[in-house]
Amino acid sequence: MVVSTDNLKGFILALLSSAFIGASFIIKKKGLKKAAASGVRAGVGGYSYLLEPLWWTGMITMIVGEVSNFVAYAFAPAVLVTPLGALSIIVSAVLAHFMLNEKLHNLGILGCVMCITGSVIIVIHAPQESTITSVQEIWMMATQTAFLLYVASVIVLALVLIFHFAPRCGHTNVLIFTGICSLMGSLSVMSVKALGTSLKLTFEGNNQLTYPQTWFFMMVVLTCVVMQMNYLNKALDTFNTAIVSPIYYVMFTSLTILASVIMFKDWDGQGEGSIISEICGFVVVLSGTILLHVTKDFDRNLPRNMYPPLSPSLSARLSHGNGELLKHAEEDVISPEEIGLRRQELY
Repeated sequence: MVVSTDNLKGFILALLSSAFIGASFIIKKKGLKKAAASGVRAGVGGYSYLLEPLWWTGMITMIVGEVSNFVAYAFAPAVLVTPLGALSIIVSAVLAHFMLNEKLHNLGILGCVMCITGSVIIVIHAPQESTITSVQEIWMMATQTAFLLYVASVIVLALVLIFHFAPRCGHTNVLIFTGICSLMGSLSVMSVKALGTSLKLTFEGNNQLTYPQTWFFMMVVLTCVVMQMNYLNKALDTFNTAIVSPIYYVMFTSLTILASVIMFKDWDGQGEGSIISEICGFVVVLSGTILLHVTKDFDRNLPRNMYPPLSPSLSARLSHGNGELLKHAEEDVISPEEIGLRRQELY
């Protein structure tokens, strides 16, 4: 299948975005750790990281990546651009190997290969977008009944997580903070695509800045991104990167693809074979992402390991707050006797 010129541009921009965003995760993580040593941690409501230059370096790097990602959505469908975010995890894993001492082993390398393979499959079978000539067309898509129901569901779920679950179990269950990020992220991507398309049309000579819908989409983007950054900081500061990144990727990408299929009808006009290939590509990327993060801190020599290997009941551990144990295991060296006790507790 021939890849269109616009899809190719979107693909290249998405690659650049992944490189910058992947690096920003590591830089921000180091900044958060440094800020926590002299102030209140972000995970418990502190904002001392705002005074840390290293955190701002990571933030600027992320902004550059997000701008590239923003432009990519103006050229290619979300079904193509969003799953390519997995490539940022590869960049993050490689840098974490050198900067955070989070080891990347053979199975982690296999995970990287799977992410790349799945991304190629998605690119080859990505749908061709219909031509949009005005932001008013996008507004009609955004106000269709099906998408309005999706937006209402996202807002209700996000509010329940923020006001009910976050104060009670946000610091013991990784799904709370990452869930809020993912829900708001799916709306921000739809608004980013609408805003990016409007600006693209404006630069081509068809001014869209006179329409109030353009400014509405901009306000939605700003609101959602601020909320994403806040709760992503809380998640990264509270839990281990190896736990946060794959869960966030899975939830964010799945919700974004669902939102895009509902709003932009990306799969309309595609054959069953292409749709199945895209789903398979996404599953391969998803599997590679999970494999990469589950194994990158694994050490075959247990006495030298800083914490015990992951229990098979991973979902149970996530639900019962053991993510905090994983986070602090990076910082505290465990003696062989303590390892034995913790293994008894885990198993």
